[in-house]
Amino acid sequence: MFFILNILWIGQITCYHYVYFYSGKSLELRLYNTLSRTIEIFKPIDASNIKMYVCGPTVYDRAHIGNARPAIVFDVLYRLLQVMYENVTYVRNITDVDDKIYKRATEQNISINELTQQTIQMYHDDMSALNILSPTIEPKATEHIEDIIAFIQILLDEDKAYISNDHVYFDVTSFNHYGKLSNKKTEELSSGARISISEHKRNPLDFVLWKPKSSQFNIGWESPFGIGRPGWHIECSAMAKKYLGDVFDIHGGGIDLVFPHHENEIAQSCSVSKLDRMANYWIHNGHVTLNNSKMSKSEGNFVTIHELLKQYDGEVIRLALLMTQYAAPINFNTQLLQQAKAVLDKWYTQAKHDNTCTTLSADVFSSLCNNLNTPSAITALHSAFLKQPEIATYTARTLLGILNKTQDEWFKTNNTIDTEWIEDMIKKRNNARKNKDYIMADKIRQELINEGIIIEDTQSGTIWKRK
Repeated sequence: MFFILNILWIGQITCYHYVYFYSGKSLELRLYNTLSRTIEIFKPIDASNIKMYVCGPTVYDRAHIGNARPAIVFDVLYRLLQVMYENVTYVRNITDVDDKIYKRATEQNISINELTQQTIQMYHDDMSALNILSPTIEPKATEHIEDIIAFIQILLDEDKAYISNDHVYFDVTSFNHYGKLSNKKTEELSSGARISISEHKRNPLDFVLWKPKSSQFNIGWESPFGIGRPGWHIECSAMAKKYLGDVFDIHGGGIDLVFPHHENEIAQSCSVSKLDRMANYWIHNGHVTLNNSKMSKSEGNFVTIHELLKQYDGEVIRLALLMTQYAAPINFNTQLLQQAKAVLDKWYTQAKHDNTCTTLSADVFSSLCNNLNTPSAITALHSAFLKQPEIATYTARTLLGILNKTQDEWFKTNNTIDTEWIEDMIKKRNNARKNKDYIMADKIRQELINEGIIIEDTQSGTIWKRK
């Protein structure tokens, strides 16, 4: 039976859960599923509560622009789902158990907790500057050690894992569908992927679930398999299961996580649940290169969000990353940022913030329903601003997370227009007209035009906008 819980008008769209009607035609959310390698109609497990898990940061250093892309992409998806459905549970984890963290804390001569807390705060500050909505739940690995241990114990009891040299490994040969997500056979994965080789493994593809306390780093938790710490992959499986159950709607992350991270998540999660899948839709954003080169911290070829925010508003960075469809690779550079800023400058001159407006642009909504086609949505917004600026402004804020400032705030912050100078010039012109000094009035108007400012005399006074 199909229940209608609420009705929402969006332009010419009426929302009945996940079925929309646009100009008489049904409009459904379609997403590219890495698991099936096709674009599929999104059909939720429970339309009253959509469940989504996205891999979050490993908190040992500031987030770079490559980390910003999945945060922004899945923020847009989260916003879209919130419009379409009654409730969305969005889980984005924090990895605060990792040897990189321990090494960095040692280098800085501070405690591990101090480093992770500082880094988490910096990450949250960056996300706020990019207008990223907070997830529903943001679990930390260190707060779920008991869940992780219990998860590993099930795998051992089911003979899906084994203990070797004080390590616990997952036995890849015990899972018949290993390689399904990455669409590769185990032979291909063994020869072509960067995997950890150890004489203590039964198979090169076997991955660690638990490793013993390191002599280099004084950290570990007690467990039935010895004092130690969890491996990376098991953290996400345990936390996803706790908050979203054995099977949930969407699992997301960067394309680089397909193998081995997400492949390993599926293997261990399905081995525990004894089901054939962990998530119904696997969504991955494309790679980010910097000036046509692969980003690498070891080679110094990367830029942090924090550094970019010193030069550009967070909305500029956000729009720059949305100007390319999420699944495609993107070459991030200054030209792209300048292009995004020019678009925002234009939109801010056209924006009309109306707190009573709750209508979304049908064309923008339709574009996002088509596999999060943000370039098409941006094009649709250009048209919407010409016809219905109030609706365009509300849509940009609600679905794309931009245009959150007033016009004055934007131009003052971005040093694009000196609004005080413009207002002063308008006053001088009005005084000149009042004194019938039309030559001076025309001169001031031309000076404003030369700076890209158009003025218009109305019954309520003189108004201005950018060209």
